[in-house]
Amino acid sequence: MPDAHDFRRDFPLLKQTMNGRPIVYLDNSATTQKPESVIRAIGEYYGQDNANPHRGAYALSIKATDIYENARERARRFIGADDAREIIFTRNTTESLNLVAYSYGLNYIGPGDEILLTIAEHHSNLVPWQQVAHAKGAVLKYIYLEKDGNLSPRDLETKITARTKIVAVTHVSNVLGLVNPVREIADRAHAKGAVVVVDGAQSVPHIAVDVKALGADFFAFSGHKMLAPMGIGVLYGKSALLDAMPPFLTGGDMIDDVAEQETTFAELPAKFEAGTQNVGGAAGLTAAIDYLEEVGFDRIHAREKELVAYALPRLRELPYIELYGCDTARDNKLGIITFNVKDVHPHDVSTILDAEGVAVRGGHHCAQPLMTYLGQNATCRASFYFYNTKDDVDRWIAALKKVREVMRLGA
Repeated sequence: MPDAHDFRRDFPLLKQTMNGRPIVYLDNSATTQKPESVIRAIGEYYGQDNANPHRGAYALSIKATDIYENARERARRFIGADDAREIIFTRNTTESLNLVAYSYGLNYIGPGDEILLTIAEHHSNLVPWQQVAHAKGAVLKYIYLEKDGNLSPRDLETKITARTKIVAVTHVSNVLGLVNPVREIADRAHAKGAVVVVDGAQSVPHIAVDVKALGADFFAFSGHKMLAPMGIGVLYGKSALLDAMPPFLTGGDMIDDVAEQETTFAELPAKFEAGTQNVGGAAGLTAAIDYLEEVGFDRIHAREKELVAYALPRLRELPYIELYGCDTARDNKLGIITFNVKDVHPHDVSTILDAEGVAVRGGHHCAQPLMTYLGQNATCRASFYFYNTKDDVDRWIAALKKVREVMRLGA
């Protein structure tokens, strides 16, 4: 298998320059770049097979349906689900989590029930549960963090109670890059009769996932964070739960029969897939899964761990760099490093790095409660993927050394 330098040849965008310099793309937690095979799969669908799935008896429609349903089966195998009916296609993780909150939460949460989150949740797995709690008179509680960013063992032990109906947890923090003990959480939650909702947006691209081994009742992820195009996401849900839930959206293709006054809904998974679906995105998702499995998650994780281990000592040598969460390379830390440059706003840091051809994210990362918990308004985030190299790290750190100079703050 080729090293990262060779992988880069598969990614057209990485061959470009940014501000006249070879691009160093370190915003992979926001979205990943797309390999030629994914771009080709999308183009082939729109160029050769484009038609509305599930609706026509003609050859093109049948082919589009096959592409779409084959992607569902591919996603099922990818995350270890039992049944393709448990795979619901959405636009992204956000829509998947909203589906669970509004279709399950609003119907099965009552006054005084407790919804337990972690303080490290992305807004996509926090704001919908706030809305459910407000609407139903439920109580939101939080699992807080240790100094190194790991979840508090005491909170894990004490905050899942008989009143807990939902435990919604990120598999991997999009800010701290730490893998949470989802199986332990799920076992505790299930022992109290709670349902477990897992945000897998930051785990599925980087480590092998088996939803049954995790004990997840619902599991959501996005295609665009794992080499696939934007606009295609996946919700896994246990069939018994999905069967008991009303549709999230209504309209075409999710019905069994419609009369003037009443409608009966289709069986899973169609019940949750109203309207014309993103077949091109599904084709791209299939190609992305194929590519990732060819690379191998052991190799992906090893590459990210190597880059984190290479970068962190160099960052610690810079007295003006502040690091957040775990500052050592560990097996449960993926390729995310969150930092600030003292006395410089993260947006200014990002802009100065951009002038050097280095792309990092500056802001609150859609995790404002976590930022508040860390005592920050915003941070910078560098996030690696398997196509990044030590040369990328060197370029990033060299650019960081210029930040305070540009801001006239000295070394």
